[in-house]
Amino acid sequence: MGSSVGSMHAITIPEPGGPEALVWDEVPDPAPGEGEVLVEVVASAVNRADVLQRQGFYNPPPGASPYPGLECSGRIAELGPGVSGWAVGDEVCALLSGGGYAEKVVVPAGQLLPVPEGVNLTQAAALPEVVCTVWSNVFMISHLRPGETFLVHGGSSGIGTMAIQLGKAVGAKVAVTAGSKEKLDRCAELGADILVNYKEQDFVAEVREATGGAGADVILDNMGAKYLDRNVQSLAVNGRLAIIGMQGGVKGELNIAALLNKRAAISATSLRARPATEKAAIVAAVREHVWPLLAAGHVRPVVDRELPMPQAAEAHRVLEESGHIGKVLLVAP
Repeated sequence: MGSSVGSMHAITIPEPGGPEALVWDEVPDPAPGEGEVLVEVVASAVNRADVLQRQGFYNPPPGASPYPGLECSGRIAELGPGVSGWAVGDEVCALLSGGGYAEKVVVPAGQLLPVPEGVNLTQAAALPEVVCTVWSNVFMISHLRPGETFLVHGGSSGIGTMAIQLGKAVGAKVAVTAGSKEKLDRCAELGADILVNYKEQDFVAEVREATGGAGADVILDNMGAKYLDRNVQSLAVNGRLAIIGMQGGVKGELNIAALLNKRAAISATSLRARPATEKAAIVAAVREHVWPLLAAGHVRPVVDRELPMPQAAEAHRVLEESGHIGKVLLVAP
């Protein structure tokens, strides 16, 4: 692991910038505190938030690791005081506040998950952030129900590929937007029923037509401002819009009359800054509801590629070019 006692390697960001700002460097070993475990990382995964952090736009919350990486898989190397239910050597994946792009990371015990049956240890790194994001927004907040129509923007992304599968697993009709035939084909393979190429088609019209004019009951949106008005237009009566990203800007105009007419709701959440108790509650719900679906093979991680962790810059380029389908993983050396 590290080249000397008490040290390890991690991807550091000495100065914000492009992908080349990511530097594989020797850093001090983290030590688990009360209620925490030390995980020897096997793999981490790349999320949009990591790109924003690298660019200097998204600082880690207070007390979090300075290194990027919001999820990982690996083996427990050490238990901090007060941890029960886990043992050294356990194979786990974890939701992190940061620090996944490293050989070791400290994790609150409430954010650990066992590696699900049927998923290998490396690929398990693709699960925690997307599953927790989708489950908390689509099910815990928006209460997607069987028979409802669920619109997923960016259906071929890491979040999107998991949202399609979980939507289908509960019996929803799933609509997706994506920017190419190849991406839409992959969404269809995962179970998407309504396919919209946003470069050529208007998702408002397509969703309306596919639902007999009713609209989408739940929308999972990563675009923010750019799609706000059209998302509200796309909602069904009693519809729920869950905003989880701002790739299309931070300020939009909201038609309150349209929202009132539909008795609709808008929620916006991020996972990273939530307190540990809230994260633990989401992780527990995911373990209860989603882990059995993974074990049964109804849901699986979708991985675009695996790259060596020191090549994190290349992984960020892949994400920013948006040609990938599913998750980009970083495998520790």
